[in-house]
Order: sequence, then C-alpha cells, then structure tokens
Amino acid sequence: MTVSLYQTGVSGLLAAQQQLATTGHNISNVNTEGYTRQRAEQNASLGLNNGSNYLGSGTYIQDITRLYDKFAYKEQLSSHSNLGSADFLGSRLNQLDRVMSVSGNSVIDSLGLFYQALNGVADNPNDAGLRSIVLTQASTLTNNFNELDSDFEQMHKSVNGEIEQMASKVSEISLQIAKINDTILHSQDPNQVGQPNDLLDQRDQLITELSEYTHVNTVLDQNGVMSVMIGQGTTLVAGITPLTIQARAGDPDPLKTDLALVGKNSSVAIDGSSLGGALAASIEFRDEHLSHARREVDRLAMAISSTINDSQASGLDLNGLQGINIFTDINASNLQQGRVLGSSANSGNLDAQVQINNVSLLPTDEFEVRFDGTNYVMTNMTSGATETLGMPGTGPFTPSSPDYGFTFVENSGTPSADDTFIIKPTRNSASFLNVTLTDNKAIAASGAVGVTPSSHNVSAGEITITNVTDPQAARTYDLTVDVYESAPNIFEYRVYNTATPPPAPTLATGTYAAGGSVTVDIPAGSPAFQIEITGDMTGAGTAAREEFSIGDAFGMGNGTNAVAMAKTQEQGVINGNKETFNQSLAITTSVIGSKASNAELVADTAQAMFTQAFNRNQETSGVNLDEEAANLMKFQQAYQAASQIISTANTIFDTVLSAVR
Repeated sequence: MTVSLYQTGVSGLLAAQQQLATTGHNISNVNTEGYTRQRAEQNASLGLNNGSNYLGSGTYIQDITRLYDKFAYKEQLSSHSNLGSADFLGSRLNQLDRVMSVSGNSVIDSLGLFYQALNGVADNPNDAGLRSIVLTQASTLTNNFNELDSDFEQMHKSVNGEIEQMASKVSEISLQIAKINDTILHSQDPNQVGQPNDLLDQRDQLITELSEYTHVNTVLDQNGVMSVMIGQGTTLVAGITPLTIQARAGDPDPLKTDLALVGKNSSVAIDGSSLGGALAASIEFRDEHLSHARREVDRLAMAISSTINDSQASGLDLNGLQGINIFTDINASNLQQGRVLGSSANSGNLDAQVQINNVSLLPTDEFEVRFDGTNYVMTNMTSGATETLGMPGTGPFTPSSPDYGFTFVENSGTPSADDTFIIKPTRNSASFLNVTLTDNKAIAASGAVGVTPSSHNVSAGEITITNVTDPQAARTYDLTVDVYESAPNIFEYRVYNTATPPPAPTLATGTYAAGGSVTVDIPAGSPAFQIEITGDMTGAGTAAREEFSIGDAFGMGNGTNAVAMAKTQEQGVINGNKETFNQSLAITTSVIGSKASNAELVADTAQAMFTQAFNRNQETSGVNLDEEAANLMKFQQAYQAASQIISTANTIFDTVLSAVR
C-alpha cells in the first residue's frame, strides 16, 4: 500500500510539474506572435485490482495540446488575405490620386496658358513676342505631359518591384514550410501521442504571413504534414516538396511582369490576378487602374497634338506657307511601330505598326491580333469582341465594327499560324510629345480664304470655310456662290469662278432642303478646302440670288486661323467628340479620386473584419494572463499536495521498517 501511495504521489507530482511547465510556457510566450496557448491533458491512471476493489493509482499527462480552432483560424486567414489586398490597393490608389491631383493639374494649367497665348496671337497675329510665348507655353505643356508619364512609369516600375519582392517572399515561405513539414515527419514516433506544438505554431505563423500575399488553403495528411494551395488551387507546397513563385518579364510587354510557378524540372505560368491578397491587388492596380489612367493621358496628349497640328495645317504662316506641325506628329514612324508588340513565341517575321486615323473614335482599350492560319482576327481585350480583319497581304486593315479610329498596317514579313500581336493604340503619346516647331514666324495664324456676303443679301444664311487641307492652293481661287429658293423649301446653289460667271461652266451645283445644309468640295475630287452652306436663303427669285464672294484672305494681320485653333479648347474632341481636353483629364482625375476613396472604405472594412476574426481566434488560442496566473496557483498547490502524499508515504514506509527491525 505504501508503495502504491508513493507512486500515486509521484504521478501527481510529475503531472503538476508538467502542468506548471505548460502554464509557464504559455506565460513566457504571451507576446510571441503566432503562439497558440497549450494545455496539458491530464487523465487518471487505471486502478489496481485489490481483492474486490480497484484502488486508484494516480494520474498522468496524456498529451500537451494546442487550443486551436481551425474554423476561427481559417476565417482569420481569409480576412487577412482580404486585408492585404485592400491595404495595398488603397495605398496605391491614393498615391495615383496624389499624382493626378498634382501633375494632372499642372497639365490643365499649362494647357490653359497655351490657349491663352494662342488667343493673344489671334488678337495680334504679327506680334513676334506673342508668337514666342505660344511656343514657350507649348513647351511647358509637353514637359508637364512628359513628367506625368514619367510619374506613371516610376509607379509602374515600383509595382513590378513589389511584385518581385512578394514573389520572393512567397518562395521563401514555401521553403520554410516544407522544411518544417520534413522536421515534423521525421521527428514523429508512430507510437507517440503528442504533437510538436511549437513547430505547428511556427508553420501556422508562416501560413498567416503567406495569407497577406495570396489566398491560402491547406490540407493535412495522417502524418501531420501540410500541403499548401494558393489562389484558386495552385499547389505551392506538396508535403515536403516546395515550389517557388518567380517574377519574370512580361511577354510581349516586358514591363508587364508576370508570375510563374517553378518546380524542380518545370515552370508554369500562373494568373497573378486570381491569387488574391496583395499579389493580386498589385497586378490589379498595375493592369487596370494605373494602365487605364496612363492610356487616358496618352489619348489626351495624342488628341491635343493631332487637333492643334490639324488646325495649324489649315492656315498660313507669316511667309504665306502652309502651317507645319507644332507638336510631334501622332503618326511618326517610331510612334506607329511602338503601338504593336509581338509575342516572343511568334515563329513568323511579320513587322507591323498602327496608324491613327481619328482620335475622336480612339478608345483606351488594348487589342490582340492573332493570325489563325488564314486571317488576322482582332480581339478587344476589354470587351472580348472579335473581328476578322482579313488575309495577310490584303491590308492595311481598318476595323469597322466598330471603327476604333486606327489601322493595322503590315510593314514587312509574313506571320505564322497562331502568331499574336498586342495593339496599344495610345502607347507613348505622352512620353514622346514634344514641340517640333522652333520658328515663331511659322505659326499659321492667318486664314487662307475668306467669305464675304453681298450687301444685297436679305436672309440669315451663311457660308463658312471648313477643312482647309491645302491653304496655299486655296488662295488661288476667286469664287462666287449664289443661292436661291428654286422650289418651296428647296434651295439651289451654284459655285463658279467670279471671272467666268454662268452660263460658263460652274465648279459645283446642287440643292438642299430648308433647315439643312450642304458641304461642297473645292475643287471636287481632291479638295483644297470645303465650304458649308447653311440657312434658308430666300432671295427674290433667280434675279435676286443671295451671293457670297470667296477669295484670298492671307495677311500679316489676319488671325482667323489662330482664332480657329483657340476655339479647339472648347470643342468636344475625345470620346466620340463628347469631351473637351479639360473635361477628359478632369473625368480621369475624378474617377481615380473616387476609386481611391472607395478603396479606403474597403480597406477600413477589411481591417474591421480582420480584427473581429483575429479576436475570435484569440479567444480560443490566445494566452490570457489572468487565467494562466490562476492556473499557476492551482498547479502549484497540486504540486505541494502531491509532495505531501510522497512525504506521508515515506513516513508510513519508515514506520513499517522500524516495526520489523
């Protein structure tokens, strides 16, 4: 009996000792990140048969377990991924918003000053000082566009750098998890009940860290070895075999870094946008928000350059010559070629470019052109709409359903089946925008031809000069246009040389309905300019036609073309002639600001959800110092009581020995 009592006391002493050790371990790790509270699971030992009774034989510690709620932990992982995504996207959108607010406003301000200078030239066309100011303000405008695009470029490179860092961190975590799996696998005795709790905590902490970068799922096998899947099921750790994530240059756009899952003998591309967490957010920001803003600014730069250059070409400079480009030609060869990117996997040798036809129709979308073996097939990468362009060698190819305002041009070579090309119609427009005009005398302020109505006209009809394509040739014309009502609500017009009036041959004749208008090419077929006849010109019959004279209007003091250039500030040019230049940039800026504001709200919500999930998990797994202090006292008393049992057993044993001496 004394021996049994002694063993019972020793078992209680050892159990209390392990309870104290576990409690002390919990208290020591109260501030250890990722630590899960442990508990010693104590059971009664089997009783010993003593006649007709079973005598208790003490206690033992069956296992040291982690107080782990896998459902609460899974919720914490999911909310951590959402928080990582929301935080990254919110911070980057705020940065983009600041860039647009500062650099974007600089573009708007410099654009206003440029047009202000143009208005000055319109008022005083022969003032050399005012002309110089136009070129100075044009240079400031292009510099601001260049700086804004440089800001975009730096953000683009920064995000790519962060993607590379996150991919490297994910790979490092993968290796560490596999190493812990290997340790767990080889340290476990098949007959051993206990678990390596601290190793499990380390592994879970790595999983928690991983969940910031990507969505994570885990699977445990019967040996406690964990396999890890990221995103939508891509295996990152297969037991003790780690795989890594590698960031590599994009194809065909090398600046569009993408991701690959790399194993010992293979490498497979993965869709980073489906990974979740900060990795997916970084790719979303780069490919959607930043790229869209950059394309919008590129389109604006292109529209300004095209519109001002076209207006300049409609007038005459101080030397009586047709105006040459003020800004970079939107169809310069380097710009056209830079708009087409070929895949490195292409086996053909096609060299292609994109020519811009109409900036008002130009979208900010990107397109893929694939040669299917017979035809080029173009896909809008935003809407998914496809269109067959035609067979190689039959171009150039202008999309028609809808008309996107550009043409795909084959320069040389031929494609092979499945060759693909990415079209970026607005690419490099802001970065390559420069002032190409250096002589202020070459600003085409003067109009080439003017319209003078007869003093005998009695109606409110008018004729305007439109679309002057060859102002020097236009000056050579001395024309008369007359109009009368040939039938009720039908107006007949004639255009003829003033020196040879009818019955001599006319340059053009025709009719138009009341309330309408008509555009006439001068001359027909290959016009140097066009005229538009509008209004109900109700002269008193054929003998009293409404007459207009059209002739040379060039002069040092003529500023009509400068006026026309200045008016483009208020004209709808972009997005189907719906938006002015200022409106386009203001809309882009406000959209980014709205996205940044919404992202901030989403990040706040994600933080609240993560905090709730973390707290729920900590209710089970976290160390409560008050509870542990109470346990410490309880197990200390148990230890002392067990010591008393041993002491009592020892006294009884000594008494028995003394009795038999």
